[in-house]
Amino acid sequence: MKTLHAPTRTATVVARLLERLDASRVPVDAHQYRIVAERLAGLMLDPDVDWQPLLAQSPAAATVYENLHYAEAGLCHAPLDQAVAAEVAAREAIEAARRKPEPGAAAPDAAAI
Repeated sequence: MKTLHAPTRTATVVARLLERLDASRVPVDAHQYRIVAERLAGLMLDPDVDWQPLLAQSPAAATVYENLHYAEAGLCHAPLDQAVAAEVAAREAIEAARRKPEPGAAAPDAAAI
């Protein structure tokens, strides 16, 4: 049985940098983002590393990992509960907005309905 080792410090730092770029409120240079993501992807090709701790800490790293290993990983690291909750909340907000009349708008004409 092969023993896997922990991600390198470099991989952890690059994953954190990618997280910061993802969370930035200031527009990020696409080339810079691509370089960081490619660097992390290159590091994640090492099959002797247990990537699970890093993937649990970093959604951005989990996304890169899924893209690299989609055939094996699928979307197993995607936060499904959060995505479903966001979808439900969005649908509810859209329905509420549809039901709410615009301020100052005339009531709908009964003949038009």
